[in-house]
Amino acid sequence: MKLPVLTAAAGAGWEAALVAAGERGANGLSVVRRCVDVVDLLAVAAAGQGRAALVAAELRKVDADVVDRLLAAECVPIGVVARGDCLVEDRMRAMGITHLVPADADPTVIAAVVAEAVSTSSEDPRPVRMFGDPFTSGPVAPGHEGSTASAPRSPVGAGSIVAVWGPTGAPGRTTVATTLADELARAGTTCLLVDADVYGGTIAAVVGLLDEAPGLAAACRLAGTTRLNATALADLCWQLRPRLGVLTGIPIARRWPELRASAIDPVLSAARSLASFTVIDCGFGLETDEELSFDSLAPRRNGATLAVLDCADVVIGVGSADPIGVQRLVRGLAELREAEVAAPIWVALNKVWRGVVPGDPSAELTAALQRFAGCVPAALLPYDRAGVDAALATGRLLAEARSSSPLRKAVAELAAALIGAPTPAARHRRRP
Repeated sequence: MKLPVLTAAAGAGWEAALVAAGERGANGLSVVRRCVDVVDLLAVAAAGQGRAALVAAELRKVDADVVDRLLAAECVPIGVVARGDCLVEDRMRAMGITHLVPADADPTVIAAVVAEAVSTSSEDPRPVRMFGDPFTSGPVAPGHEGSTASAPRSPVGAGSIVAVWGPTGAPGRTTVATTLADELARAGTTCLLVDADVYGGTIAAVVGLLDEAPGLAAACRLAGTTRLNATALADLCWQLRPRLGVLTGIPIARRWPELRASAIDPVLSAARSLASFTVIDCGFGLETDEELSFDSLAPRRNGATLAVLDCADVVIGVGSADPIGVQRLVRGLAELREAEVAAPIWVALNKVWRGVVPGDPSAELTAALQRFAGCVPAALLPYDRAGVDAALATGRLLAEARSSSPLRKAVAELAAALIGAPTPAARHRRRP
């Protein structure tokens, strides 16, 4: 039985020779479809018509996302490159295409490479996670069952990823993320602040930058063509302070497809090389309504958020310190566990004040979290409306607008806990 393959040759001559050899029965392959472009190739692969796809290096719009979609459809991509073109070979391997063949190779040689690629893929399939798809969800790392903790150990090693997440209802994710990144930088570490909110990022406006800056969307495009590294990522960042950089997000919600889930991992890998800490402001959504379409290749709006949480070393779960906010946070923590988030979760209750919580707010809120979520807060952040308004009105960070802000001091203690340093209060304490 002949092995069904797809071709996308971009007009190259090797395609006709391969088809002719297959018709003569000389190579054991059957070219079931000669695809004209990437869209055609993905559609035919999703229909299950081919076990492998021969992809010309000249084919436009081939990137890591295309490779992931082919693998998800159980169609192994094989690159066809000009003999001796090392740069193109490296680019295709970086995309995830592990099998390559020269364009001038004999059809029997091409058939042998295709057979080896299909056999290798069947024996040791590459794990491809389509976030939110229950049939292809990734495994949970050993010893990390999505646990929540009040004070887990600080991230070890350079390049830690800190994801700031919170449920719907504006609990203050952006305020906490920007202030935390600033305090990490002021504590002596290098920090990169990233806006990954797929529902419309606001970090650029908060810190007084232009919304038109390319930022994370441009980084995702570079990651798709495998040209992204720490140097290229640094060129896309704004430098707010000597130790603090910012990678802006998408200001318009309808641009969410530009933040592809498959591009998040290489972007964050470059960020790990660029800064000691990367603080990411995430979107609130974890659900995957796209599953209702029964199309495992459909783009997922919350895929970028889930990809960030999947890469994170620590997740800061931000919730409003009021009855409704705590209720949403408790349900959100349960959703994080269902999403198989492996990183430890530090709960930060924001906007803590006496007006909405009877009795002692700290004791009442801690007791509520212990009872309903099985954890205690890692931080209780006071409600400082005047300080936040002053910072927002001038497009500055909280430490610049109100250095004595109680919110800023509480976030500074959280930053010190992340880097394993003494808290600011303990640092200035002297023995009599």
